[in-house]
Amino acid sequence: MRISIKRILAGAAIALFVTQIFCPQTAMAEGETRKPNVIFFLADDLGWPDVGCYGSSFYETPAIDQLAKEGVKFDNAYATCQVCSPSRASILTGKYPARTNLTEWLGGKKEQDHEKLHSAKKAEALPEGEITIAEALRRHGYATANYGKAHVNRDPKTYGFDEEITGWVRSYHYPFGGHAGPGGKYDKTLQSKEGDYFTDKLTDAVLDFIERKKDQPFFVHLEHFATHDPIQGRKDLVEKYKKKLAKMPREEGPDYILEGNPDEPAPSEASIAEMRKNQRPDDFINTRTGWVKQKQDNVEFAGMLGAMDESLARIRAKLEELNIADNTIIIFTSDNGGMSATNRFRNDQERAQLDQRFSSSMLPLRGGKGWLYEGGIRVPLIVYWPGHTEPGMVTDVPVTGTDFYPTLLEMLDLPLMPQQHKDGISFVPLLEGKPFNGHDAIYWHFPHYSNHGNQSPGGAVRVGNYKLLEYFENGTVQLYDLENDLGEQNDISKERPEITQELLKMLQDWRQQTDAKMPEIKTAESVRRKFPVTAAFKKKFPGNPLQMSTSSCGKKGNPGFREAYNGRENVIASIPKEGSRNFGFNMTKRGVDPKKKYKLLLEVGHEQGHSWTLIVSDVYKGVHKRLLTEEISDKTAPDGWKTVEVDLPDGRSSIPLQLTSWYDGKVPVYWSHIDIVEVEPPAAADGASIKTSKSIF
Repeated sequence: MRISIKRILAGAAIALFVTQIFCPQTAMAEGETRKPNVIFFLADDLGWPDVGCYGSSFYETPAIDQLAKEGVKFDNAYATCQVCSPSRASILTGKYPARTNLTEWLGGKKEQDHEKLHSAKKAEALPEGEITIAEALRRHGYATANYGKAHVNRDPKTYGFDEEITGWVRSYHYPFGGHAGPGGKYDKTLQSKEGDYFTDKLTDAVLDFIERKKDQPFFVHLEHFATHDPIQGRKDLVEKYKKKLAKMPREEGPDYILEGNPDEPAPSEASIAEMRKNQRPDDFINTRTGWVKQKQDNVEFAGMLGAMDESLARIRAKLEELNIADNTIIIFTSDNGGMSATNRFRNDQERAQLDQRFSSSMLPLRGGKGWLYEGGIRVPLIVYWPGHTEPGMVTDVPVTGTDFYPTLLEMLDLPLMPQQHKDGISFVPLLEGKPFNGHDAIYWHFPHYSNHGNQSPGGAVRVGNYKLLEYFENGTVQLYDLENDLGEQNDISKERPEITQELLKMLQDWRQQTDAKMPEIKTAESVRRKFPVTAAFKKKFPGNPLQMSTSSCGKKGNPGFREAYNGRENVIASIPKEGSRNFGFNMTKRGVDPKKKYKLLLEVGHEQGHSWTLIVSDVYKGVHKRLLTEEISDKTAPDGWKTVEVDLPDGRSSIPLQLTSWYDGKVPVYWSHIDIVEVEPPAAADGASIKTSKSIF
């Protein structure tokens, strides 16, 4: 008997709301009731099972748990993407990532040779034309602030925030790394000192803003970096959890399991055993098999989460102190699932090193950040709305990140903006204990390879309790019944072909409706066109293990491959970015013998009438040391080419170099040959000429 999606969706309806003409409101009229304040508390990489009220027995989150007791806890809340930037953009815009084309974390994963597809074209920032929820609230008289990890590639003030303290951090301990330290951004804005912890300092900034803006409605978008890597807990809390862990009996089962790419046949038991035994990175890369953490026992992560929980408690205490707690909405959620799978390779590292890379287990959910399985997209969500939410309410109605925009507008009694938040549905009825059917379907679209768990590009759709996943590389389709199989272990696509085909058609139709960009199949021509440097080096140096990247290359002049130029074949041209004077390559050769000597050999060219300066720098252990400065010009290279040899430092197991080009105009720099060679010892004791052996590449 045919099972129709119409039956799955029977009784489902989307609530229609009366919209008003949007008009700015800059001040509160005399006698008008003050609008509620909003604290939007967004954690980073916090998984669904990481919170006490969602089932964690190791991590302690008393403040978050208390919020759940006083508000509404959502058991089926979803991020719109399994990585950060797209889901954050959806919260701000009310649109799916496919619609804004911000479909990957900004920065993105570099393409790898073993991948069969090119990543889809994507936006490099949240489009400025979007009217964010911050901008909408500001136009209605709200003071707005953004603190922490914005990660949408432009100054948050572009998107409607009055104040911001954002940027990247590389350490949670002072001076925080990244845009911090003496003279850095956070050093100036957070006024930190030795011993300070980043989560605490962001909280200080929020408390200060609340104190300053207590007499007008405010919207605080607090985007904690916690619990994103590096996994570094506050020291006092880490010590607390070390003692707790020591007293606990060891949990049965493996600490990590190996799981392959779902778009390919599962690796055999024999191959998994081989990978476990030998720990060769290429084995993991070639089979796209990754480690997945199975236990919640990371004391560093616990210390991070504990500090973030304290942040919520401190904010609520400040609201009580200022007598505005009863007029403040608090929303607590995360941008995606937890980091239970890291980038490709675990190795036999010390426990402390592993704790830096694998945050937590997502069990009973499958996968984690970067996966389309529930572990990557299901997130905690608690909404506290004083005077409206009944304490301790729990709902299993699915909601997603696009829904916050219309929900907040309705909660604040502001006009809806359906052309902006077109993918969102207000879930206010749920908060008030009224009937609510929610979405007919919830969709995901990720046309890129994930750097967590080695997942293929793909998409997903949830309809009722059924969830379908489609992967684009090999066309794999999976169907799960989440009501009976929350861990997504039993693929029923073959058992339920009617449901599989109907959900698959819904997903494909939705992609057409949203103009979702799709990956491109790799061909020899597309590889050359899109990544000419890599292609050129492979052609010229077969098996070349150079790790090469380019910098300061503009859209109109990306590094290019030339079949032939000025008497040479397979030439690479690096072209400067407009307004920049330097450009070039970074390269590293690993696994060299520290007892041997090496030379760098270059053949470089120029255009007549132009000159440039070649600078070769050793960048060993982050320290730059200039090895060569050489002018390339009509005078020094009259035939257009110059051969350069550079003696490299001794005693290295790796050779990291930076080749920088300084030019006198907007012209390409040409590279015909880049090589590192062993230097043979003198042929005789009398100091005969040194000659070079074969290339070590």
